[in-house]
Amino acid sequence: MDTNILLESGTNELEVLEFTINGNHYGINVAKVREILSMTDITPIPNSHPCIEGIFMPRDTIITVINLGRALGFGEVGQKGQMLIITNFNNLNIAFEVDQVLGIHRVSWSDIVKPDNTVNAPGVGIATGIIKKLENLIIVLDFERIVEEICPETSLKMSEVAKLGERERNNSPIIFAEDSPMLQKLVTDALTQAGYVNINVCSNGEEAWDKLRELKKNNGVDYGVKCIITDIEMPQMDGHRLIRLVRNDEALLHLPIVIFSSLINDDMKRKGEKLGADAQISKPEIGQLVATIDDLIINGRKPYDEEI
Repeated sequence: MDTNILLESGTNELEVLEFTINGNHYGINVAKVREILSMTDITPIPNSHPCIEGIFMPRDTIITVINLGRALGFGEVGQKGQMLIITNFNNLNIAFEVDQVLGIHRVSWSDIVKPDNTVNAPGVGIATGIIKKLENLIIVLDFERIVEEICPETSLKMSEVAKLGERERNNSPIIFAEDSPMLQKLVTDALTQAGYVNINVCSNGEEAWDKLRELKKNNGVDYGVKCIITDIEMPQMDGHRLIRLVRNDEALLHLPIVIFSSLINDDMKRKGEKLGADAQISKPEIGQLVATIDDLIINGRKPYDEEI
């Protein structure tokens, strides 16, 4: 699916595909969308999860189909969608049944409001943001969380960290930007288990940038941070914008940056490389994240101007 946004870097914008289920308006980051198809024949899978409609095979690729209305708790209301949104994230190809696809909106992450705990309680909510500057309120869904609840084996591979065994304590300070409270805890627990005990968690790129500017102002950048880990999708400021700001700052550009995101596909990899990310890792691969941080903190990174 061709979009203009993938050709740009660090603009703090995204394109959101708006669709409806049961009369409600929802959104998905276009970067996760491969294509949109009209409903087709789907082969049921016996004894599968109630939200899994079955499978189909466009162009020799078997793809699982999730009934998104059921996953959102609408039960049998409007159970048969009219459209299929085929997605790719966390190295998975998954199709979601929806009622209608209405179009694409280009918005700034600063225009996306993070839901409060009244509508998105920690650990159970599946809304990552609300777009309120359009005709309808559009709820941007946490598709990773939806898939994880249906297929738990797609979540972070915490067993990879356990395989590392006992490790020496490492006090190197790390800034970690991630908007999901659940992932904040899981990743922090995994890094702590791997020996990294000095982690400063920020809820979005803006918080991380404010922290970096504070450290710079107090002449403590090298003491206060040795590595930055960032998600891509975050309200207020996304990870790509954060990287651009860091790489354009003389006092900060030497810091190693790791993207840890569900959006590690070819297009987004090119974007991250152009911005100057040292590594880009898909979210299930927590063991690879630890190995990468080990390498960057222990061995350091090349000066940024040598990499261009």
